[in-house]
Amino acid sequence: MEQSRADEFDRFVAARWSALFHLAKLLTGGDRHRAEDLLQEALVKLWFAWPKVAEQAPEAYVRKVLVRAAARSARRRWWGEHPVDQLPDPPEVGDETDAVDERTRLEAMLALLPARQRAAVVLRYYQDLPEQHVAKVLGCPVGTARSLTARGVARLRRLLAEAVESVE
Repeated sequence: MEQSRADEFDRFVAARWSALFHLAKLLTGGDRHRAEDLLQEALVKLWFAWPKVAEQAPEAYVRKVLVRAAARSARRRWWGEHPVDQLPDPPEVGDETDAVDERTRLEAMLALLPARQRAAVVLRYYQDLPEQHVAKVLGCPVGTARSLTARGVARLRRLLAEAVESVE
């Protein structure tokens, strides 16, 4: 019985690791190391809850744990410094990676949003969840989730517009 539980859990993690890691990375503002820690914490909690949630919705459970842990982390620690493996090279003119650059810029701006707004935007638009599910994961009414999402998107638009203006 215990081996079967471990096998099911391993298959779930192998199948969903990439998507869950991407969600964790977005929730932590793009910090790969914090995202790894956050996902590890969520998967440990999933392991202990696996007998209860395996047949229902393990991904929804992990998503909820990730959002709550990210919010807790944002409240209790200051993350003003962001260590990187290498310093970025200046962009080259005529580079063909415009789409990647745009996504990177958007994710950087996403990191500037408050934790709950960031979580609402990520869940709604990156994870493509309906408003009811976003509200459930955030533990708030649908109207509040809708408001957090709208404010987050409006702030992203302002930040992106300011970034474009500063380049010109």
